[in-house]
Amino acid sequence: MRFDGKRILVTGASRGIGRALAELLSAEGAEVLALARSAEALGGMPDSAEQLVCDLADSSARAALIAQLQGQRLNGVVNNAGIQVTADFAKAEAAPVDIERELSVNLAAPMYLAAGLMPVLARTPGSFLVNVTSGLALAPKRQAPVYCASKAGLRSFTRALRYQADDAGLPVQVTDCVMALTDTEMTTGRGRGKLSAAEAASALLAGIAGGKDEIWVGRMKLLRLIHRLSPRLAQRILRG
Repeated sequence: MRFDGKRILVTGASRGIGRALAELLSAEGAEVLALARSAEALGGMPDSAEQLVCDLADSSARAALIAQLQGQRLNGVVNNAGIQVTADFAKAEAAPVDIERELSVNLAAPMYLAAGLMPVLARTPGSFLVNVTSGLALAPKRQAPVYCASKAGLRSFTRALRYQADDAGLPVQVTDCVMALTDTEMTTGRGRGKLSAAEAASALLAGIAGGKDEIWVGRMKLLRLIHRLSPRLAQRILRG
């Protein structure tokens, strides 16, 4: 698969992996629809990229975005946007956590975008939809239970959506990108051996180009093997 001339929506494009994706796709000649929560956050985006502003946690704004895109040509969607909140629900003095917002951005938004935009993608053979999940979808860490649950749900949703697309004969590649720990604002101060955002984005695009149903990035290839052999060992590794 080549990306030049394709019109591709990238959510969470203001920073990290999303910005790296927008930059790499633009460099390859794609028409990038770079989506973020604010116009200011999209500053410095390649001139060729079209900037879209939408708070994906806002159901009305999300519906308006989908309606806007349904009348346009679209060859690809990368649901990359995500937020992670540290929370310990076992502590009586734990600070209130906005569970609904975290689930809305990480899980509900990709579901709604898929439901609304699959018919648009299906109009053009060779289109794709990628949902970015995580190794934490296989085995959670204790510090971010809502994030882990949202990624596990998104992984399951992506597989079911792929079954539906295959059974319906839709010409849309539905892919789960199991992302490794990447050096972004979200992971500041956590973990070692992180990929750069550019490395993570390159691996994702290589997987799409290769027609993969699942893209296992970096160390997630090893985690996949460990999880197959011993789910309990994978859980101990990621528990935190």
